[in-house]
Amino acid sequence: MKNDHIIGVCTDLTSEGKGVIKLFNETIFVDALLLGEKAEVEIDYRSHGVAYAHIVNLIEKSPSRIEPLCPISTSCGGCSFQNTTYEYELAFKKKKVEDALHRIGHINHEVNDVIGMDNPYNYRNKIQVPFQRNGKDIIYGFYKAKTHKIIPIKECSIEDKRAASILSTIKDLMMSMHIEPYNEDNRSGVIRHVLIRTSYHYDEIMVVLVTNCDSFPSRNNFVKALSEKHSEITTVVQNINTRDTNVILGEKEKVLYGKGFIKDSILGINFNISSRSFFQVNPVQVERLYSKTFELAHLTKDDNLLDAYSGVGTIGMIASMWVKSVTCVELEKSAHRNAIRNAKENGITNISLINADCSEYLVNTDEKFDVVIMDAPRKGSTKEFLDALTTNSPSRIIYISCNPATLARDLTFLMDDYSIETIQPLDMFPRSFHVETIVSLARK
Repeated sequence: MKNDHIIGVCTDLTSEGKGVIKLFNETIFVDALLLGEKAEVEIDYRSHGVAYAHIVNLIEKSPSRIEPLCPISTSCGGCSFQNTTYEYELAFKKKKVEDALHRIGHINHEVNDVIGMDNPYNYRNKIQVPFQRNGKDIIYGFYKAKTHKIIPIKECSIEDKRAASILSTIKDLMMSMHIEPYNEDNRSGVIRHVLIRTSYHYDEIMVVLVTNCDSFPSRNNFVKALSEKHSEITTVVQNINTRDTNVILGEKEKVLYGKGFIKDSILGINFNISSRSFFQVNPVQVERLYSKTFELAHLTKDDNLLDAYSGVGTIGMIASMWVKSVTCVELEKSAHRNAIRNAKENGITNISLINADCSEYLVNTDEKFDVVIMDAPRKGSTKEFLDALTTNSPSRIIYISCNPATLARDLTFLMDDYSIETIQPLDMFPRSFHVETIVSLARK
C-alpha cells in the first residue's frame, strides 16, 4: 500500500539511476539510493507491478555518497547523481551503455571508459523554466518528476551561472509590472516559460519569453528594463505558444531586442543559434565529442560526407575542413536557416544544406557518400533511413546517440553490413543519468 515503510538493500540501479530493492517478490525503485546502501523507504505509489519510493532513513551509506551541491537535487528531478562521487557516476554510465547494447542488441563489443569533465558543474548553455503564481508570489523553477508542481530555484548548479540573476530580475519585473504567469487550469496569464541561451566563447546571451498571447501590457518597458539591468543580454525574443500543450515553444516568434540569435564557436567555427535551434548544451564536452568523432571517422580530402540530423550544421561545417564535400540534412526550418547563415559567415563553400527529413532524403537521393555521421535524436533513427543507409553503402558510419536503448536497436539493423570498431561513451550531461555514445562502424 501507499505509505508502507520497508527496509531493504540496494542491489542494482535502473537506467535512470534509481536504486533497486527487491523484497518479498516486489521490485522497488528508490530515488537517490546508491548501490549497497541499506535504507528505510516509504512507498509513494505502485504502477505496473513496480513500487516507487523515497528514502526515510539511510541506515548504511555507500562510500561513494557525497553532500550534493544543490539543495533540491533529490526533488526537482533534473539531476540523478548530485549525491555521488563523479567516479561513481561515470562507472554507472559505462555500465548503462554496456547493458543496453547487450540486452537490446545482443552486442558484446568492448565499451571504452566514459570521457568525463574536469568540472561537472555549471556547464549547461541552455536553461528553460516555467513560471507560476503561488499566492501573492511568483515562482519559477523545475517541475517535480511526473507532476506539474514547480520546485522553486534560485540557481541551478549545472546551468551557466549567468542565468540565475537574469531569472531573478524577470520575476521582479513581472511582480512590479503586474505581468501574470501562465495558469494551466484556466489558460490565463502571460509568461509560460523563460528560456535562456548563453554563448561560451562570446559575450552573448539570448532571453526567450514564451507567452500565452501575441502581446501584453508593459512589454516594451519590460524588455527595456531587463536589457538595462543586464547589459550582457544581447537579444530578447518573444515566442508565442497559445496551445494547451506540454510543448514549450510555439511556432510564432517576434524579436523584441537585438538580432534574434546569438553566436558561439566550436573548434574554431562560428555558429548562429536561434531559440529553436538544436545546439549541444555542453560547450566544453561538445568539442571533445566532435574531436573524437572526427578521429574515429578517419576523414580524407577524397571523402563525400553526409551529416544527418545536422541541426545548425555543427558537425558538417567543422568536418568541411578535411573532406571533399559535405551534405547537411535537417528538417527543422529555423535550424536550416541558421545553417545557411553559418556556412556563409564562415566562408564554407564545399557544403550543401538540405531542408528535409533525413529518411526521405536518403531514400530519394542519387548521391553516394563515403562517410555518414548521424547525430540521431533520442527516439533514434528510422528503419527507412537505416535501410537507405546500407543501400548507399558508405565505407564508414559514425553514429552519435544520446539514448543507449535506441542506439542498440538501430545498430542491430546495421550489423549485417557493418562491423563495430569503437564504442566510446562521453559524459555530455554530468550529474544526470544521460550519456552520449559514439559508435564507429566500417563496411564489411
